[in-house]
Amino acid sequence: MTLHDEQELPGEQASRTGRGRARWLVLVVVLAVLATGGVVGVRWWQGYSNDRALAGKRLQDFPAVDRSGLDDFQLRVLDVTKREYGQQHDGTTYSEGIKEAWCADFVSWVMRDAGQPLENPNSGSWRIPGVATLEQFYREQHRFEEAGYQPHLGDVVMYAPGSAFGQHTNIVIAAVAGTLTTVGGNEFGRISIHRFRPADVPGVVGYGRLGT
Repeated sequence: MTLHDEQELPGEQASRTGRGRARWLVLVVVLAVLATGGVVGVRWWQGYSNDRALAGKRLQDFPAVDRSGLDDFQLRVLDVTKREYGQQHDGTTYSEGIKEAWCADFVSWVMRDAGQPLENPNSGSWRIPGVATLEQFYREQHRFEEAGYQPHLGDVVMYAPGSAFGQHTNIVIAAVAGTLTTVGGNEFGRISIHRFRPADVPGVVGYGRLGT
């Protein structure tokens, strides 16, 4: 009998079978751990992304707002921002199809839909696509207030380039005890809600008051 013709004894066969099963078991466990870790990692990243805030806290649900004492224009702004937050349209919806940074477009669109259309100082259009031009509009209308002003629902916040928001604008939907809740377009590429204290956010340029 040659070496190639030798047969394994029963004990050796059992040992080899046991080692094979052990290897498969280890492989299955490793794959299961990797799969679980991957799912957990994805869920953690998604949660982190959804919860990130430019300043203060980013809300996921549109907050309950006390409607008592609000005038008709404020109620319209509140209803329009709530509807648009729920629908989450693409930015081109608010920019007449133009692909651009659309925070000021969103403000312009909301104000027009709420019956308070803006007027671009340069073109006369309802749409003001730039934050600097938005500030110019409010100043020319004598509706601009400096950073120390206490805003109200429907007022527009404007930020300098160096702020946590960058050069940006959004709309106040609540102002309680020095804390603002705002709705803004093009925040993380979507319509977002932030709650923060302006005193803690350097770079607030000022506010545009809602018309009467």
